[in-house]
Amino acid sequence: MKLIRFADPAGAISWGVPVDAGCTQADLLDASPFSGGKPTGRTVAVTRLLAPVDPPNLLCIGLNYRRHAEESGMALPERPLLFMKATSTLCAHGDAIVLPSMSEENDYECELAVVIGKAAKEVSEDDALDTVFGYTVANDVSSRDWQLRHDKQWIRGKSFDTFAPMGPILVTADEIPDPQTLGIRTRVNGETLQSSNTADMIFSVKEIISYLSRSMTLLPGTVILTGTPEGVGMGRTPKRWLVPGDICEIEIDLVGTLRNPVVAQ
Repeated sequence: MKLIRFADPAGAISWGVPVDAGCTQADLLDASPFSGGKPTGRTVAVTRLLAPVDPPNLLCIGLNYRRHAEESGMALPERPLLFMKATSTLCAHGDAIVLPSMSEENDYECELAVVIGKAAKEVSEDDALDTVFGYTVANDVSSRDWQLRHDKQWIRGKSFDTFAPMGPILVTADEIPDPQTLGIRTRVNGETLQSSNTADMIFSVKEIISYLSRSMTLLPGTVILTGTPEGVGMGRTPKRWLVPGDICEIEIDLVGTLRNPVVAQ
């Protein structure tokens, strides 16, 4: 099933099944999908698309594609490299990525986002995919000057407002039985800058979930960004930073295409 989260004409925030390709109307769910909501058969107008989930935690895995680690000049991780983005970074398909005035080196990163469906603690790799509610598309926008030079840690550089576009659709796990077979790519102004396959991850989705669940409870709605392939702006020659006027598209097979314009603060 494909789901969207949206505001209706009355301003109410709801979930639904899109009934058209442009997601202008939806079959309303009777509750949150994380509490068993089902389609009601009632079609409502979509006034504004929202990020398809409002996560309690936004967890991220760094350097999870071998060639991306190499282009970053960093050692390959021996275990999943965890960092977090503030949940205030979330924005939706169509929303603007706002480049902060205090940063000059802002980068795109296409990522498969995993959405946890039930509380998970000490989950084995064999059972890890059973905890997944679904998948969506994310852009782990990153301020490289703050991440790598000024702070020399990743939280601030990853957590500026609008730095986690996500959506437009949440695809339930039954439609993607194997998340390690998906093409993933970034286009900026129509030019393909990243192109890979989730099979190239160093740590698979099930390995990541199992590893994280050993140290924390993964709550329903938790989002895990699983890493980006090579081709990021800082790895290109010359470097290709996002600039106002860019249109950034992140596409993942079977999941969808996330599109966001880029503006200055």
